[in-house]
Amino acid sequence: MTPREGARTIRFTFDGRELAVSPGTTVAGALLASDVRTWRRSRRSGAARGLFCGIGTCFDCLVDVNDEVAVRACV
Repeated sequence: MTPREGARTIRFTFDGRELAVSPGTTVAGALLASDVRTWRRSRRSGAARGLFCGIGTCFDCLVDVNDEVAVRACV
């Protein structure tokens, strides 16, 4: 899924890659739409983490956004 041609888009970078999404898209939605499935590793085992519950209950989707640390990407 990519933003519609001519529609307003929000551009951001993730791990040095420029991405574009439609306004109102969650961070998790933007990453998934760009084929990014994992974006952090667990502290203990190093296992890949990404979207799990999608409703803000778990902590698998935490990301750092600009200066904000541990933001839930799904909400």
